[in-house]
Amino acid sequence: MKFSHWESKRLLQLATPVFFAQITLILMSVVDTMMAGQVSANDLAALSIATGVWNPLTFSLQGLILALTGIVAHCHGANDRSGIKYYFQQSIYLALLLTLAGFALAEFTPLIFERLGTTESITSLSQQYIDFVKWGVMGFLLFSIYRNVTEGVGLTKPAFYISIVGLIVNVFANYVFIYGKFGMPAYGSAGCGLATALVFWAMAISQWIYCNRSKTMCALSLLSDFANPQPSGISYIARLGIPICLATFFEVTLFACIPLFIADLGAIAVSGHQIAANVTAILFMMPLSLSMAIAIRIGNLAGQQAYEQLRTAIFTSFCLAAIISVFVALITLIGRDSIAWLYTNNDEVALLASSIIVLACVYQLPDALQVAAHGVLRGLKYTKPITYITFVSYWLIGFSLGYILAKTNLIVPAMGAIGFWIGIIVGLTVAAVFLLLSVRARLAYILADNQ
Repeated sequence: MKFSHWESKRLLQLATPVFFAQITLILMSVVDTMMAGQVSANDLAALSIATGVWNPLTFSLQGLILALTGIVAHCHGANDRSGIKYYFQQSIYLALLLTLAGFALAEFTPLIFERLGTTESITSLSQQYIDFVKWGVMGFLLFSIYRNVTEGVGLTKPAFYISIVGLIVNVFANYVFIYGKFGMPAYGSAGCGLATALVFWAMAISQWIYCNRSKTMCALSLLSDFANPQPSGISYIARLGIPICLATFFEVTLFACIPLFIADLGAIAVSGHQIAANVTAILFMMPLSLSMAIAIRIGNLAGQQAYEQLRTAIFTSFCLAAIISVFVALITLIGRDSIAWLYTNNDEVALLASSIIVLACVYQLPDALQVAAHGVLRGLKYTKPITYITFVSYWLIGFSLGYILAKTNLIVPAMGAIGFWIGIIVGLTVAAVFLLLSVRARLAYILADNQ
């Protein structure tokens, strides 16, 4: 196997618009936080609690739909337009089922809020946020379906432009519903939930408009002769999507739970961790975007049955992921102190955050490799190993080791928040190793089966 400059260029062409789209989506969360924070501390706390409960649920639901990218990429490579249309339509039915699941989950959030031990005013605002945002679930899933189809056929730029539309709607809707402008009630941070629901529908409608105007997408006739729901088609998407869904859930909850377990260590520990977590969330957009591009490219080549080129593309994908991760780690390492001071003016918090960012730099390489492996497996439509590898690596190894290092003296004197980050490094490294082995085994199986 050899590194291909052409393949790396193609991957970067696919990944760059995805990266900017992901960054724009993150900016929506930043806007929510900034605008809610201007109302009161209670509103900011309510927003934090509500999104901390709701986001893992919605991202997990979205994970089931993410399998569609690899399926569509495979069909596109095989020039199977009817297959793209079929799986698009069946994914709409799956989205309806997931929307019902989202509404059902929303019924249980009051029980969660009651057990958090915070004030009634905060829990009331948090629940009101959920009551608003749940109406955007279907829009969010429809946007995801259209996005996965357009990206699956190699059109990654539309998602970036549509995310800009979403950001504009988000700012305006927040202004109206948080502060009560143009005769609307002032909902405070709960207004972010209503704004987010409107954003999701605006993005879904924008995707629909684009697909009706694009020659490439119009040729697919996605909505014509709409088929009846087929359990086999829906279950096929779900079977491929469940491992992605669970992996997303395992990772999101891992980072969400760490602040809960270090809360008793004091505000300095929690604040330092939160800064480092926010920085790494932004850095993660690079390998995540590349992973999405990898899934598209590998799916196309697998559909074309271009197996020698497939081998080259997989090797190039991992090389490119490694190069980017090392570059990002070095830049972050050099600027870690300046980055920490952007978030705080407290010496102790900045020092702790800076030291944790050093550890975050260490895990950039294994994280990039394991996310790239996710992309390859999605492109090959072989997602089964992802579930148990991520669960064992993230939770049984990473979190358990992190807890022992952070909270106990079993191995070394309790290290506090830093202990959890060492656990994350070990967990992600284990995940990277086993996912790379899974890719190797799957590729060998495909090549042997087609000789």
